[in-house]
Amino acid sequence: MLVLEYKAVIKPNQAKAIDEAIRTSQFVRNKVLRYWMDNRGVGKKELYQYNTRVRAEYKFVKDLNSHACQASVENVERAINRFFDNCKNNKPGNIGYPRFKKDSRSVEYKVSGWKLHLSKRRITFSDKKGIGELKLLGKWDFHTYPIELIKRVRIVRRADGYYVQFCVKVDATCEPRTGDGQVGLDVGLEYFYSDSNGHHEENPRFLRKAEKAIKHAQRRIYKKERGTNNRRKARGRYARKHLRVSRQREEHAKRLARCVCKANALVAYEDLNVKGLATNRRLAKSINDVAWTTFRRCLEYFALKFNTKVVAVAPHYTSQKCSNCRETVKKSLSTRTHNCPHCGTVLQRDVNAAINILLKAKSTGGHPGSNAWGVETSTLLGTTLVQQVPTLSQESPGF
Repeated sequence: MLVLEYKAVIKPNQAKAIDEAIRTSQFVRNKVLRYWMDNRGVGKKELYQYNTRVRAEYKFVKDLNSHACQASVENVERAINRFFDNCKNNKPGNIGYPRFKKDSRSVEYKVSGWKLHLSKRRITFSDKKGIGELKLLGKWDFHTYPIELIKRVRIVRRADGYYVQFCVKVDATCEPRTGDGQVGLDVGLEYFYSDSNGHHEENPRFLRKAEKAIKHAQRRIYKKERGTNNRRKARGRYARKHLRVSRQREEHAKRLARCVCKANALVAYEDLNVKGLATNRRLAKSINDVAWTTFRRCLEYFALKFNTKVVAVAPHYTSQKCSNCRETVKKSLSTRTHNCPHCGTVLQRDVNAAINILLKAKSTGGHPGSNAWGVETSTLLGTTLVQQVPTLSQESPGF
């Protein structure tokens, strides 16, 4: 599934109509979820029948396209199925009991309720919410895909405006790799990652760099009177600064993951429990700022694109063992150099860990609990990854 996103040019009355459609979609989801909670044992058929009764009872729900209401029911169904799967698999910790939505930011249409203009630069929503025609801004080559392949259309509200996403049912096309190397990656906070070839990628620390401006924008909110337009505008400025940091992290992760997968046939990395690590109150901000989970997701996406095998291995003792003689050399977190007293190997701590990760992936084939499927890659020494590959503005965000 390919996701193409366009910025929507809207009028104030259209913004109100979109917000109303989003609230209605959230209302349907919460009503169906409450029905499931109060009537344990009901199945998929009963949920859709209840959705029909809700549409008949509330006029504002009936004004929303029927397929958009069905999409809300599908979201509840997925949440319920995920909860039962976690229970059957005895997942530790939070098993994901379905929860009510409090601040939805999107409404999803299926194959009806919308119509594209012949130029494919305008889209009209035909339900009774009054959204009407929206102009689309973007550089995606949308003309190459027939309309029949569009299976979903979403309207997403963000801090800087509204976006329209098209979910196109197409197969991922593989691209040739530039190399067939093998690499292990050890992510960290001092460096974004260190690879088994000795290359260190700098940690950009986007949140730390923008923190002063973000805090200033946050203070400005509380200087405005509650309920006024000035306070609403101040909240918008604050939200846009956070959105900018989020986009910087994702673009950075995409660039690096694309370079790594394009240059290597095998990439090994640590199967980290990032949520558990982020509970450390001293390191939580830095761990969330480095965005390891986003980087892993990008690696798995580009592995499919470049036919690269990525392997997630258990991180246990990768920093303590010597990569040369395999003896355990205990060291604290503050010790940044691996100095083996048994064989005399001297390496930077993270490089030693990256080599161990690569060796572990070759010997065991990865952690059995990993959801990654495969390969190791290597980065090019002497240049940064940003220099190795152009921007990813042409890559699909649908991963």
